[in-house]
Amino acid sequence: MRPFYLALATAALLLGACTESPNTSTAPPPPAPKPQVGSPTTASGKMRIALLLPLSGRAAPTGQAMQQAAEMSLFDSGANDIALAAYDAGESPDSAVKAYEKARADGAALVLGPLFGTSAKALAPLVNRGGANVIAFSNDEQAAQPGVWVMGIAAPPQVRRVVDHAFSAGIRRFAALAPRTAYGEQMSRTLESHVAVRGGQVVAVELYDEGPDLSAAAKRLAADVKGDGKLAILVPVAPPRLGNVLATLSNAGIDAGSVQLIGTGVWDIPGIGSETALRGAWYAAPDPAKRADFERRFTATYGRPPLRLATLAYDAVALAGRLARAKPGGDFSAEAITNSNGWAGVDGVFRFLPDGRVDRGLAVIEIQGDRGVVVSPAPTTFTSTTN
Repeated sequence: MRPFYLALATAALLLGACTESPNTSTAPPPPAPKPQVGSPTTASGKMRIALLLPLSGRAAPTGQAMQQAAEMSLFDSGANDIALAAYDAGESPDSAVKAYEKARADGAALVLGPLFGTSAKALAPLVNRGGANVIAFSNDEQAAQPGVWVMGIAAPPQVRRVVDHAFSAGIRRFAALAPRTAYGEQMSRTLESHVAVRGGQVVAVELYDEGPDLSAAAKRLAADVKGDGKLAILVPVAPPRLGNVLATLSNAGIDAGSVQLIGTGVWDIPGIGSETALRGAWYAAPDPAKRADFERRFTATYGRPPLRLATLAYDAVALAGRLARAKPGGDFSAEAITNSNGWAGVDGVFRFLPDGRVDRGLAVIEIQGDRGVVVSPAPTTFTSTTN
C-alpha cells in the first residue's frame, strides 16, 4: 500500500503547485507609517527651534562654542518666543540625519545647523519630503538648495568683493597662485569668471601641489605676469603655509611692493600682520569692529574668546527669534527666510537667496602693521548690489 499513498501524495503536491489559491493576494504591502512629528510649540506657546551641532568627536570644541553663542543670543535678543534645543549632529552625514529626525520628532519648526556641508546635503531629501527648513552653518555653496540654506561666509563672494575693490582702484590685470585643492581651484575659477565679467584680464593662474618646494610654480607665474599695468595676485592660502608661499614669490622675483596682494577670509585671523610681506594687502570679510563687541561679551561670559564660527550660531538664533515674531505661530517658510531686505547680524547684513546661497555685505580690509583697517566699508543694506 505504500506506493499507492506515495503516488497520491505526489499528485496532491503537483495539484497544489499548479492551482492558484483563492486566498492569495497580490496587493502591495501597506506603506510604512510616516514618523510622528511632535507639536511645533511648547506647552507655554514657544516655537521649537533645533540646533544641530557637533557636540562629540574632534569638532566638539567648535560645536560647544557655537552652542554657547546660541544661548548668549537667546538671552541678548530677548527671544521669548522660541525654545531652543541642541542635538548632537556629530561629524558624519548619518549622524546629522539622525539628529534631524529626532528634532522633527520633537516638533522642531526650524533647524539651525549642521556645521558641515556634507551633512547639510544629506538633509535635503528629508526637507523635500515636507520636513522643517534648514539654515546650515556650512560655507559650502555646493550644499545650498531651496530649503537648505548655507549661512557660512562663503569664499567666492569674498573673491568677487576684493576684485571689485581692485577695479575701483584702477587695477585691470590679475593672477593667482593657489594650492591644487578643491578650495584653491574654486577660488581661481571665481577669479577668472568675475574678472571676465568686469572686463579685466587674468594673465596667469598657477596651481601648486602640496609640498615643500613651490619654486617652479612661482617662477612660471613670475614669467607670465610680466607686462604693463598694476597687477593684483590672489593668494588664497592660510598661515602657516602662507609664509612659505610669500617667500617663494619673492625669490621668484615678484616683489610684494610692486604688486597688490589680495586674499580671502582665510586671512581673517589674529596676528595676520606678522607676515610683513602682507603689509598693504587686501582681503574681504565681515567688518571686524562689529564682531569685536560680541567677542568681548562672549569672553566676559565664558572666560575665553569665541571661535570664529561662533558668530554664525549667534546670528542664526537671533534670526529664528525674528521669524517666530513675524506673525502668530511664527513664519519659517522659504518666503520669510528669503526676505529680500535681508537681516542684520554680528557679521553684518546678510540675506538668503532662493537657491540656498547667502549674500553678505562684506568689507575690504587692508593689512597695516599688526592690524587690519577697513578701506571699503561693508554695505549696511541691500538697496544696491553687493558681492
